[in-house]
Amino acid sequence: MAKKTLVEKEYTVEDKLSTLYQLQIMLTEIDKIKTLRGELPLEVQDLEDEIAGLETRLINYQTDIKEYDASVITQRNKIQDSTSLIERYKSQLDNVRNNREFDNLSKEIEFQGLEIEFCEKKTRELANAIDNKKKEIAHLSETLEGRKADLLQKRSELEEIVSETKQEEEKLREKAKKLESVIEPRLLTAFKRIRKGARNGLAIVYIQRDACGGCFNKIPPQKQMDIKLRKKVIVCEYCGRIMIDPELAGVEV
Repeated sequence: MAKKTLVEKEYTVEDKLSTLYQLQIMLTEIDKIKTLRGELPLEVQDLEDEIAGLETRLINYQTDIKEYDASVITQRNKIQDSTSLIERYKSQLDNVRNNREFDNLSKEIEFQGLEIEFCEKKTRELANAIDNKKKEIAHLSETLEGRKADLLQKRSELEEIVSETKQEEEKLREKAKKLESVIEPRLLTAFKRIRKGARNGLAIVYIQRDACGGCFNKIPPQKQMDIKLRKKVIVCEYCGRIMIDPELAGVEV
């Protein structure tokens, strides 16, 4: 363990920069694999979310129909009750003793008749609502089946691409993990932060035509000399990327 610590202490800036650049190469290759997959993972997720929403809506529609059916039964029971009351009140009309009783019974018969009319109207409205909801369910079911077919196709495409690139990606990730293990945590954190903020994912770049290889702003001669000396980590004052000389990157100029 002490020997390993000693090696880490002797790890030069040049070694750090070289290792960072190798790590950048690994991560760029992984990015290319992700690009190959394109928008498929997001499309699959969107379809899964949409299908979940459609299935929830379908369940809600079916629940609505059950509630409408229960309401229809309630209205029919009310009609039966009102019909029975009308028959009873009509039979009582033959035995009334005065006009007051006759008027009261007549009003009750009229009221129950209105109740029947209201319940029948309500029943028709519920029947229409049930019919409309069934049409919506049919349309929704058709849409749902279409989305499920789309999801099956997208998943198949994604699985095919993943299966073709999985082994290569795993190898790259393993190499990247080994490189990360020998980079000091603070430098690695800074590298990942820069990479995350960079549009093309490049956190470390080499000088190209006296300019930063990331943002292409000119680098003063003295700073170029400092970069070539490899004595300290130097970042671009414009884009914040770490800069190295082409020779360290293995590039001929």
